[in-house]
Order: sequence, then structure tokens, then C-alpha cells
Amino acid sequence: MPIQNLTDSNFKSYIADAAALILISDGSDKLRSDFKTAFDKAADEEDGIVFAKVDPSVYTKLADHFDYQNRALLIGLYRAEIRFRRSRPWASDLPDYLSQLKDAIAADLPPEEREAEVEEEQAAPALDKPLDITDATFEQEAILASHELPVLVDFWAEWCGPCRQVSPILEKLAGEYAGQIRVVKVDTDANPGLSQAFQIRSIPTIAVFKQGKLIFMQPGALPEPSFRELIKQAIELEIPADEAAASA
Repeated sequence: MPIQNLTDSNFKSYIADAAALILISDGSDKLRSDFKTAFDKAADEEDGIVFAKVDPSVYTKLADHFDYQNRALLIGLYRAEIRFRRSRPWASDLPDYLSQLKDAIAADLPPEEREAEVEEEQAAPALDKPLDITDATFEQEAILASHELPVLVDFWAEWCGPCRQVSPILEKLAGEYAGQIRVVKVDTDANPGLSQAFQIRSIPTIAVFKQGKLIFMQPGALPEPSFRELIKQAIELEIPADEAAASA
């Protein structure tokens, strides 16, 4: 969202009931360059929050309203109520301030919308490239995550020639099927616990989990068409509810 230039006359129409982050500065009050960069970047990336600037040398009524004292001033508002103010703000301040405004917005949502947002945050993130996982993270990133999306696991090692052939194929397919399947990688040399648990005797070994269940496991470097077919079958496969519940 573009940064808005607030004036004495348009202030109320822009702010109203919105969440807003307002920077008051005339450019000569030593505004930190790292903050300016972070503020501009956040304005491009964040939705639902108004980013605005005020030139206090021109719009004196607004400067007086917010008690501007000739130092760069950052103010956060929600429903026209000041939630925080910071003189000469730092870039490192922004994440916390944005979080406060988002919390204020969320608190006003109907209960069902709030629950939907929580569920979305808790869902396994859509990966567009393979994720390296370990003995410690396998349960969370493979088994539990497979209740949201099928998870394809590549058991590999640095010295393995066929593994290097498989790697670019999985990079490509992870991006192509992002949001439909997760692709993760396990370095068998660095994670002997998983190698032992799944009795990995040859690499690469490819495994697929869905709804917490191991639905495919095979050693060997598959060609791209075989990977595509495997992914499509994993996406389409229906796991009976009682089996999925048993593996939860």
C-alpha cells in the first residue's frame, strides 16, 4: 500500500477506524536511514494498516495535535486512539509496533474469523523448495505436517551420486506443487537416528507420508515422470478417517 501524505484536512478521512502507523518528520530531524528503509518496506508488504507521513512544517495543526517537538515521531493509532508513540524511532521498533496494531485488529474480529486466522497460522506452511529436517524436527515437519499435506521425504547423503541427480528434480517439483505437497530432505549421515528407525540401507530412499501414515517407501533415484506420478497419487489418495485418527 502506498504511503499516504496526511494533511490537516484529509487526516480524519484516511484514519477513521483504521489501524495506522504515522511518521511525523520534516526530514531535518535526524530520521535514521535504516528506519526509513524499514518503514517503506513494511508499507509495501503489510495489508490492513495505513502507513502515512506528515510534514510538520506544513501541516502545523497535525503537528500540534500530536505534540511534535522537532524530533522524528512515530505514532500508532487504532480507531483514532493512540496506542504508542516513539521519538526518533529505530528500525528494530517496527516489528513490535506492527504486532500491536495487528493484535488490536484481531481483537475486534468476530470469534469465528479469529478462530479461522489461528487455524491458518497453525497450518504447515506451503514450501516452494525442499526443507532440510533432522532427527529432532522430523516428527513435526514430516509426520505431523502430513496431516495438512502429503510429505515427500528424500533420504540422501552428500557423497551420493544418484542423490545429486534427484536433488534438482525435487527442487523443481517442490516449487511446482507448493501448497499441495511438502518436500523435505534428511541427511542420513547427520541423522543416524532416522536412518536406523526407517532402516535406510540404500540412498536415495524416497518416502511419502499422509495423515501421519507412511504410504510409500522405495530406494533408488526415480526419474521426473515417476516423481510426478507419485506426487499426484499421494495428493489424490484418501486415507480412511479411522486410520487417520489412529495415527494422530
